[in-house]
Amino acid sequence: MNQTILKAGIAVAVIVAGIFAYLLFTGPRMRDQILIKPFQAQMPSMPAGTLPVVDTISPVPDEKQAKLLTNPLDKTPENYARGEVYYGYYCVFCHGNKGAGDGPVGYSYVPAPADLRTSKVQAMSEGQLLRSSLTGIGHDPVLKKVVPPEHRWYIELYVRSLGAKP
Repeated sequence: MNQTILKAGIAVAVIVAGIFAYLLFTGPRMRDQILIKPFQAQMPSMPAGTLPVVDTISPVPDEKQAKLLTNPLDKTPENYARGEVYYGYYCVFCHGNKGAGDGPVGYSYVPAPADLRTSKVQAMSEGQLLRSSLTGIGHDPVLKKVVPPEHRWYIELYVRSLGAKP
């Protein structure tokens, strides 16, 4: 009886190995797939009647426009307080509580986040500061997608106030 079970087990193992070998040598192969390297790919043409996406909801001004922009908000304690809240939502993780560029997430970036209190940052016009916060060096311009347009000027107002603090 034991020999019969052993022979049956060996027969099953041989059949499984045979199926595996068959699939290994005759199954789908990488050589059957088309290889298109990224630099060789061609984008398909756009269908008739379509237009490319233009960001009209959250545009970022170009450098010339940014120099001319001014913050439309009044410099009131309430607006500074709202700016501090929005700074806490979007900026504190990289730039730190005092704007020194020492936030907990900021340590992982190269280059390190800017110290927002420096004379270089504070010398920017209001529009330039807004533009650089949305397209700044060192980070993916994710803030353009994350910070709603209605919060941006409040943050600019608050960041401007960081330079005045000791």
